[in-house]
Amino acid sequence: MARRRKGDPVSGWIVLDKPIDLGSTQAVSRVRRAFNAQKAGHAGTLDPLATGILPIALGEATKTVPFLVDADKSYRFTIAWGETTASYDREGAVIARSDARPTPEAAAEALKAFVGQISQIPPAFSAIKVDGERAYDLAREGVELDLAPRTVVIHRAEVVAAPDADHIEIEIDCGKGTYVRAIARDLASALGACGHVVTLTRTRVDITGKIGRSVRYARRLGDFVSG
Repeated sequence: MARRRKGDPVSGWIVLDKPIDLGSTQAVSRVRRAFNAQKAGHAGTLDPLATGILPIALGEATKTVPFLVDADKSYRFTIAWGETTASYDREGAVIARSDARPTPEAAAEALKAFVGQISQIPPAFSAIKVDGERAYDLAREGVELDLAPRTVVIHRAEVVAAPDADHIEIEIDCGKGTYVRAIARDLASALGACGHVVTLTRTRVDITGKIGRSVRYARRLGDFVSG
């Protein structure tokens, strides 16, 4: 006799506005509990330090997760000039410093080389598996990693703001598998500067032609569950 699943046979998509300092797996667990759903999954991991759109599938909708994983996405992120960290975001230890402060105009010009089909080396602090282990676990243990470059597609990359000389805000539209932290790393290198990502928000998941529309609106976690 088949074992009965716990929970209710709830099916559908929840488009969550993931808050900062919450892992994607934790977010899925909270939403699943809020709906008492039998099963749940997400389409595209967001790091704990990232915010924004996290599509969460419940029940039968989990069968369509691959469509959203493959969908184009948009991000808005802020680079802080002056320091490079091991993880290329504000969580990592500082590994290099520089007095260089690229102008918005110089950054915009350099970004042109990032548009189109490009080769990108994933950050060592990533979820990629190396000999069965997550790269970020090995990186935290001090293991030197030589990750293979991957081909990714950037449809658009623009400087949208520069609040001061130490920061610049960029928006990109990209295909699957793109690492924003790697863009920050490579852009800083191209400009002869040090830099790392201090804020990152996913603003769009393009599911047009897959499930029906481009998602630009998400509900906050507090709308579903607290604590």
